[in-house]
Amino acid sequence: MNVDSILSAVGGIKEATSSMTEGRIVWVSVAILVCLFMVQRFGTDRVGYTFAPIICVWFTMIGGIGIYNFFKFDPAVIKAVNPAYIIQYFQRNKKDAWISLGGVVLAITGTEALFADVGHFTVLSIQISMCFMTYPALILAYTGQASFLRKHNHLVSDTFYSSIPHPLYWPMFVIAVMAAIIASQAMISGTFSIVQQSLSLGCFPRVKIVHTSTKYEGQVYIPEVNYLLMIACVGVTIGFRTVGKIGNAYGIAVVFVMTLTSAFLVLIMIMIWKSSMLFIIAYVLIIGSVELLYLSSVLYKFDQGGYLPLAFALVLMTVMYVWNSVYRRKYYYELDHKISPEKLKEIAVNTNFYRIPGLAMFYSELVQGIPPIFKQYIDNVPALHSVLVFVSIKSLPISKVPVEERFLFRRVEPREFNVFRCVARYGYTDVRNDHEPFEAMLVEKLKEFIRDDCSFSRMALTNGDGMENERGNDENESARQVDHEMHSEEAMEGEIEAVDKALRAGIVHLIGEHEVIAAEGANIGKRIMIDYAYNFFKKNLRQTDKIFAIPHKRMLKVGMTYEL
Repeated sequence: MNVDSILSAVGGIKEATSSMTEGRIVWVSVAILVCLFMVQRFGTDRVGYTFAPIICVWFTMIGGIGIYNFFKFDPAVIKAVNPAYIIQYFQRNKKDAWISLGGVVLAITGTEALFADVGHFTVLSIQISMCFMTYPALILAYTGQASFLRKHNHLVSDTFYSSIPHPLYWPMFVIAVMAAIIASQAMISGTFSIVQQSLSLGCFPRVKIVHTSTKYEGQVYIPEVNYLLMIACVGVTIGFRTVGKIGNAYGIAVVFVMTLTSAFLVLIMIMIWKSSMLFIIAYVLIIGSVELLYLSSVLYKFDQGGYLPLAFALVLMTVMYVWNSVYRRKYYYELDHKISPEKLKEIAVNTNFYRIPGLAMFYSELVQGIPPIFKQYIDNVPALHSVLVFVSIKSLPISKVPVEERFLFRRVEPREFNVFRCVARYGYTDVRNDHEPFEAMLVEKLKEFIRDDCSFSRMALTNGDGMENERGNDENESARQVDHEMHSEEAMEGEIEAVDKALRAGIVHLIGEHEVIAAEGANIGKRIMIDYAYNFFKKNLRQTDKIFAIPHKRMLKVGMTYEL
C-alpha cells in the first residue's frame, strides 16, 4: 500500500510549522491509515464516488502549478527530452547514476494499481483517464519541479511542497493528503480482488468475501485481509518512520512486479498470441534489459528497507503453498476413497435405513461419485432424507458464469432413491450473496432438471419406437408408447411433488468436518506442513458454514479423519 505517499503528504506540514516533529507526523499518518481501513466496509463503490472529484482537483492543481513553475523559473528544462543528456549523466556519475535509478523509478510507481482496478472499472475508462488526465498532469508537474530545482537545487528533499506558490500551500496540503488516501484505497481494492481470485482457484485460505456493490462486479470487501493489512501498514509506518526506507521497499516491490509481468507476457506471446520469434526477442532485449537495469538498482538498497516486500512475499507464498498443497491432497484422498455406485445401491435396498421427510444438501469437493464422509454419516445415523443432493461448489477460471448455466445436475441411480449430484459453478468475479438465494435457486433448477430429464427420456423412446414401427408396422407399439409417456409424466410429477414435499419439511445442510493429519511414516516436512501449518490456518480462519452463510439451526456436521 502507498504508506510512503501518506507519510510524504503529512510530512509537508513541516514547511508550515517547525513544531511538527517526525514522531507526530508518524502518529498522524497512523491515524489516517486506521480511519482509511475502517471505511472499507462501506465498499469501493461508495468510497470511489466520494473521492473521485478530489482526484480531478488534485491532477488539475499539480498540472497547473507545474506550468506556473515551468515558465517562472527555467523553461529551458524542456531540453531534457533529448536522450543525449541521460548518456552524459551516466558518463559523469557512473555508479552514482546507476544507484539513482532506484529513486527515479518511484516517479512511475502507482501505475501498477491500474491493472488491479481493471476488476472495478472498464479498460476503456482507465485508458481515457490515464492518457487525458493522469499522464499529462504528472508530466507537467515533474517538468515544473525540474524548473524549480534549477534555481533551488538545495531543496531536493522537499521539492513538492517548496515549489508550491505560498497562497496555494494549505489547499494543496489538504488535497495532497486526500490524494494519498485515494492512492492507498486503490491498492487496498486491488488486494481484495487478487485475494478473491486466489481463493476461487483454491490457492488461499478460506475468508469471508462481502460483495459491496450490486451494480458493479468485482467490488468486494474481505474483513480478515482488511485488518491484517491495517496491522501491517501501521507496523511498517511506526517501524520505518521515514519516507526513504519505505520508498526503497516500495521500489523493489514495483520493479519486481514489472519484471514478473514482462516474463509472463513473454509466455503469453509464445503460447497464446503465437507472435513472431523476432518480435519476442526484440521485446526481451529492449524491455527486459531496461527492467533488469532498474531491478539491479533497487536491489542495491536491499538492506535499507528493500527486504520488506520480499519478506512479505515469502510469507504469503508459504501460506498459499501450504494451503493449496494440502487442499489438493485432500481432494485426491476423497477421489480415491469415494463410495461406489454398487455400495449406494446396497444402502438403497437396505431395510434398516429409514427415510425421513426433508431435503438434505451434502457439501463435497467431488464432482463425480459419493464422498467417503457419506459412509461415515450412514454408519452413525441409519436414516436418510427423502431427497438428497450432493453439492460441489466449483470456481472456474473465467470471470462470470451466467445464472442459467450455474447449476449442473446428474441423477444417482437407483432412480427411486431421489439422490442427485449438483455442481454449482462460479467465476472468479462471482460472489454468493443475499441477492442470489442459493437454496431457492438450486431447488428451482433441480425441478427444471427433472422435467428436462423426463422430456429427454420420452424423446429418446419416441425416436427408438418410431424406427421399430417403420420396420414392423405394429399398431400395438403406438399404444405402448402412449402408456409409457403417461407413466413417464406421472413419474415426473411424482418426483417434483417429492421435492416440493421435502422442501416444505425443511432443508438440512450436511457439512464434513475434516480432521487432516499426516499419514504414518510421513517425513518431518510433510508433518509440519499438514499437522501444524495447515491445521493452524484451518482453525484460525473461517469454517465452511461461515463462508457459505449456512444457518446454524439447519446445519449438521459429520466428522472424519483424513490421513494424507
